[in-house]
Amino acid sequence: MVLLDVLGQRWTLRLLWELSHERATFRALRSRCDDVSPTVLNQRLKELRGLGLVDLGENGYELTSMGMALAGKFASLDAWANEWAELLEKRDISED
Repeated sequence: MVLLDVLGQRWTLRLLWELSHERATFRALRSRCDDVSPTVLNQRLKELRGLGLVDLGENGYELTSMGMALAGKFASLDAWANEWAELLEKRDISED
């Protein structure tokens, strides 16, 4: 499945998440994703641009309309992740 091939690559979701909040320069993205190497960051951004999800403008990288549509789906994933984390926390507390 192409979607999983793209989003399953390390740093891809994080970059989309970061860009869903505001446009960012290469340096800013590297700072926010502190473990990513410049080579990998450049490669991921190039791939995302090639897929039409990210664009490079004068003021840095930003999501395209398709990228924004995809990022809009993150809210439900984030809500699910928060519910799951709470469930795990309650389970850990009850086991102690």
